[in-house]
Amino acid sequence: MSNELDEALNPEFLEVDPLRESYRETITEPAAMRRSLVEHHTALLTIDLQYLDAAPGYGVFAELASNTLPVEAQEYYFHRLQHQVLPNVRRLQDAFRAKGLEVIHTRIQSMTQDGRDRGPGHKRLGLHAAPGSKEAEFLPEVAPQGDEIIINKTASGVFNATNIEYILRNMHINGLFIVGVYTNECVSTAIRDACDRGFFVTFIEDACATVTPELQQATVSTVRDRYARVLTTDDAISEVTRLVRE
Repeated sequence: MSNELDEALNPEFLEVDPLRESYRETITEPAAMRRSLVEHHTALLTIDLQYLDAAPGYGVFAELASNTLPVEAQEYYFHRLQHQVLPNVRRLQDAFRAKGLEVIHTRIQSMTQDGRDRGPGHKRLGLHAAPGSKEAEFLPEVAPQGDEIIINKTASGVFNATNIEYILRNMHINGLFIVGVYTNECVSTAIRDACDRGFFVTFIEDACATVTPELQQATVSTVRDRYARVLTTDDAISEVTRLVRE
């Protein structure tokens, strides 16, 4: 029955999204989104760029030869990180810092050395970065500077697992530019949760990474014009430079 219905549909309308414009006007591209940036109520949120999940030879990738992730996926992921994502994240951080905007960092880190406080999902996955461990360290290219805020989490969703919303509200931040890893997991969850809580969300598509191009593109397609507006790093920096006074 489904195949018969698909064949009967006009192919010109198979990709039509009847709600796209209403979402753009009210959720992903309202005038208030740019006003948030102009008024210094927007922050850059950098997600989990640490040794645990973003460095070969550590944490998730400690034993590359025996890792269950295919070698091709690892090569794709780390090539994208090194040659595109980390340089773009640093450019965005520098642009936000130059304009006096907040740069906020999340990382996976337990409160305890044995990780007993971790969420059930991270326990099942064996994800653990103890305080003071190499796995908990940020990658030096995009590490926090000065007294930039660091938020530790023990689950995929930073809004579900931490007091980040309380912190953002205290600082009158209602807009977020989101970057980091993995696109289809922690990044996507942060985007959806932030949008549901009323934040204006901008997703920087070339400043995030996951393990396959398919997962990357599927996530971008899913959040675009529903939970976030999607920009490139160049477009985001241009907007920040143009709209924000120091």
